[in-house]
Amino acid sequence: MSCNPSFGGIGKGVLVREVDAMDGLCGRIADLGGVQFRILNRSKGPAVHGPRAQVDRVIYKRHMLQTLESYPGLDLRAGSVADILLERPTDLDERSLKRLASQDSASAVAAATVTGVRLESGEIIRARKVVITTGTFLGGEIHIGLKAFPSGRKGEAASTGLSKSLKDAGFRLGRMKTGTPPRLAGSTIDFSRMPKQLGDMPVTPFSFVHDSVPYANDQVACYQTHTTPAVHKVIEANFDQSIHIRETVRGPRYCPSLESKIKRFSEKDSHVIWLEPEGLPEHTDVVYPNGISNTMPEDIQLKFLRLIPGLENVTMTQPGYGVEYDHIDPRELKRTLETKRVTGLYMAGQINGTTGYEEAAAQGILAGANAGLAAGHDKAPDRAGETPQLVLDRSDGYLGVLIDDLITRGVEEPYRVFTARSEYRLSSRADNADIRLTRRAAALGLIRDTSRLARLDAVEADMAQAQALLSQVVHLPHEWEAKLGGDRRVGRNGARTSALDMIQKGFLAEDMSADSRQPENIAPELMPKARKCTGGPRISDIVPGWADVPLNIRRRVATEAMYHGYLRQQQLEANTFKREESLRLPVDIDYSQIRVLSREEVDRLSRVRPDTLGAARRIGGITPGGMLALLKHVRRAADA
Repeated sequence: MSCNPSFGGIGKGVLVREVDAMDGLCGRIADLGGVQFRILNRSKGPAVHGPRAQVDRVIYKRHMLQTLESYPGLDLRAGSVADILLERPTDLDERSLKRLASQDSASAVAAATVTGVRLESGEIIRARKVVITTGTFLGGEIHIGLKAFPSGRKGEAASTGLSKSLKDAGFRLGRMKTGTPPRLAGSTIDFSRMPKQLGDMPVTPFSFVHDSVPYANDQVACYQTHTTPAVHKVIEANFDQSIHIRETVRGPRYCPSLESKIKRFSEKDSHVIWLEPEGLPEHTDVVYPNGISNTMPEDIQLKFLRLIPGLENVTMTQPGYGVEYDHIDPRELKRTLETKRVTGLYMAGQINGTTGYEEAAAQGILAGANAGLAAGHDKAPDRAGETPQLVLDRSDGYLGVLIDDLITRGVEEPYRVFTARSEYRLSSRADNADIRLTRRAAALGLIRDTSRLARLDAVEADMAQAQALLSQVVHLPHEWEAKLGGDRRVGRNGARTSALDMIQKGFLAEDMSADSRQPENIAPELMPKARKCTGGPRISDIVPGWADVPLNIRRRVATEAMYHGYLRQQQLEANTFKREESLRLPVDIDYSQIRVLSREEVDRLSRVRPDTLGAARRIGGITPGGMLALLKHVRRAADA
């Protein structure tokens, strides 16, 4: 956790759940070190709920190291990679090799095979498959004011040799930037002047194998403050003191620096800041001020910090800074995250142009799984059949959306997952990632702990029992009207209706309250939400035995029932989508020979080289007529 001491959020929290559903570690370890848990967007529908947790850095690092050091079959080596080792075809002359290496990014075909890596120490590690996850260290450069120096994170060296190695292999590198806020000493902050934000009770863990978390009853509070016009004036007067503020390198649009916010939203005289402790009080006094990443000179940072309400006497323990780093064009990647240009070489994380831990972890589990599956297939005595792969499409979840967006559209700014990117968000929720992905991962051998599968079986059995309980409670319309306090919208058709039907029609709801504590123990800012969730007819008031069903099962069943009609329609759309995805496009197709395609369409298709008809449709600029011509071409080729 090199920056923000938190995991999850809107969209991002679903990714963490999807990683956990496939037995990834980050959600499980975040639960062990989590010191505040919240479901963001709780007042909206479950499809856009975003699990998020503040995590103690010390605890997270300890548990992650212990897990990795004892992980079966994993050998940890510390060192800096300077070069990737490649084996090139022996039947090609130097001129042909140079031509292959200089191919346009996404239209590249494999011109080499990876054989290992060389460390800066000179040591060579041989490998049939290599996964590169460089974060912000690839050609990293830190900016503080007008100062710039090579680094991927303050106090740690950048990876420069690897950038050259990738360029030599033919990869075209771009530059992106991100930033981090200053760190503050909590003991010098006046929290009494700020609204307090408490964690949820009961806690919703990230991992499907956890029912609770160690610090559920000892959660820390976060606090809210804001910038002021005086802060904005100080920063505006010093725009010329930061080399990071330039448009030639793109930064994250959805998590912009304070300088960018002041420039872009000049009409606003205030921006929200969340003060988030970096851990339990016994481990750290450091506070992370979320919302004010910046690259101003250190003296200017301290000056504007002390103009913020509650921070008048604050001590800055570390200045904020910006980082520029190299990334590849993700259209160079296959759906497995193996590169098209080099066989056996996989990429994951910021090197593919994405933001954050969550996107990186999701790509990491997919790239790592596919590298391992391919390596295992290569070693098998009988290598008949296709190499097993973990490939997810847009209807499978947010990880499928992330991969599809990267490899078909590329990136112009750091890519961030959020719920609006998914057209299947009603079915790709945080609460059902285990049902969507766990058995699929198990079929590929990715689930180490078999108890996870047994737990999933138990969850589905409990959900079936809860649905049966709702189906057994049946009343006539006038009886429902009486039970619902005289609600005449129930109708008078004379048909008996079950409680499950009433949830589907919106007359009954599960209490989705964020806090089970008594009102006097709920922070003032949470009171409106708590009141909203306690009014109106609830299932437990009408269905005998419903209150005895575990809370997570009640919520999952109610959500499925509430979205029932929409989910059925979305499944039909997903089936159509999957039919298009099943129509494979040859990697060597010559689009210029399809006469109906315009020159622009030929150029776009040749640059991206989509692997399915569905992926071709999602490339901007391809007309319906062009898609029809492409479909006819593929079918003719299949019949030939």
